[in-house]
Amino acid sequence: MGNRLALIGAAIGLGLLIKEYRKRQRMLNLEGQVALITGSSRGLGLALAREFAQRGAHLVICARQTEPLENARQQLAALGTEVLAIPCDVSNQEQVQNMVRQTIDHFGQIDILVNNAGIITVGPQQTMTLSDYQDAMNIMFWGSVYTTLAVLPHMRARKSGHIVNITSIGGKVSVPHLLPYSCAKFASVGFSEGLHAELAKDDIHIITVVPGLMRTGSHINAFVKGKRQVEYTLFGLLATLPMTSMSAADAARQIVQAVRRGDTETILTIQAQLASRFHGLLPGLTTEIFGLVNRFLPRSGETQKASGRASRSKIATFLTGLGEPAAHEYNQYARKE
Repeated sequence: MGNRLALIGAAIGLGLLIKEYRKRQRMLNLEGQVALITGSSRGLGLALAREFAQRGAHLVICARQTEPLENARQQLAALGTEVLAIPCDVSNQEQVQNMVRQTIDHFGQIDILVNNAGIITVGPQQTMTLSDYQDAMNIMFWGSVYTTLAVLPHMRARKSGHIVNITSIGGKVSVPHLLPYSCAKFASVGFSEGLHAELAKDDIHIITVVPGLMRTGSHINAFVKGKRQVEYTLFGLLATLPMTSMSAADAARQIVQAVRRGDTETILTIQAQLASRFHGLLPGLTTEIFGLVNRFLPRSGETQKASGRASRSKIATFLTGLGEPAAHEYNQYARKE
């Protein structure tokens, strides 16, 4: 009996090893692949560009502002990869189509599209205006739709391609004081999951990436409303403390590995995984809990938004000091006010 169990155990172990070997053999080789990454002049987009570059991919980076984009291009070119930098507002369909044309004219192909561009506005619901919702949807939802629709004919013709949609745990669980952001991210999750179902037959792989909080330094460029100094301090703390956030480099590494493995979805940070699972099991309770949390958050305040940098107090600067290295490393200060 003991020998039989040992043989069964050995067979299972061998089977798992073979499965892992085959999985590794099927992993996507990024050498020479062309990756187009939106919102890549700073933050997670820049971290992803670095990770793709280190694995031998050619890069196309884009952003609205030319100065941070050029800074990013120089940083990435120093890694030894070929980088094409194209100023582009992804909420403008004509600009997106032009960017895709320029990319194909230059490289001849697009192997990987990363829909990463985003904005975030922090503050209570009563300070948000219609334009806050429109801006969020235009960049994070319509921006992803425009870029995807622009590259799909090319990918379908080649019967190959990977589309990476950077969503958020805010697209799984709606968090207080981030309502426009959550609305746009929920739409992005639905778009991404639906795309995966419909494009599998065309050999185009879609991955939905659901990050939690990351130390990208982006809190200094977030838009803040309401009692701005308090809102900025709370958001900045969550986005910079190691116990509530993960490093941008680790996030980028995990995302690129998930793309190479051909994953359908990846949820980053333990906190985001727990929140997603808890909400999936008990959605009503999750909403009630956040309702209680919201009672302790600042109410109303300024309807005029300002950047995080403009909303800092001395104490906020001190408390969010752990985020400063990331802000400098990921080009956050290159953005003009």
